[in-house]
Amino acid sequence: MSQETKDLGVSGESFAETYLEGAGWRIVAKNYRIRSAEIDLIAERDGLIAFVEVKTRRSGRYGRPAEAVTLRKQQKIIAAAGMFMQGAEYMGRACRFDVIEVFKSNGEWCLNHIENAFEVH
Repeated sequence: MSQETKDLGVSGESFAETYLEGAGWRIVAKNYRIRSAEIDLIAERDGLIAFVEVKTRRSGRYGRPAEAVTLRKQQKIIAAAGMFMQGAEYMGRACRFDVIEVFKSNGEWCLNHIENAFEVH
C-alpha cells in the first residue's frame, strides 16, 4: 500500500470521526487491533456501541467504498468486536456494525453513514 493511499485512509477516518462526534457519538477507540483484524472506529451513544469500518475513495471508478467490506472483512471485524465486548465495561451492551463511506463527488468530499451495514450470523 502506498503512502498516498495510507494518508487518504487516515484523512477519511478523521473525517468520519468528526462526523460521528458531531452526531453525538463518543469515540471509545480508534484502530482497535487484534492479531488478525482492525476496527477503524468504536463509538458509543446512549449505551449503544457502534463498530465502524471507514472506507475512503477518491472516485467511484472502482465502485462504492462499502463494496470493499467483503464477507471476509466482516468476519474479521466481528471477531475483533467480540474481543472488545469481553471487557467488563462493555459486557452485555447492545452493538451494531456500521460502514462509513468517504468519497469525492463533484470535487467535494462526501460521507455516507450506513447503519447496521452487516450483522453477526
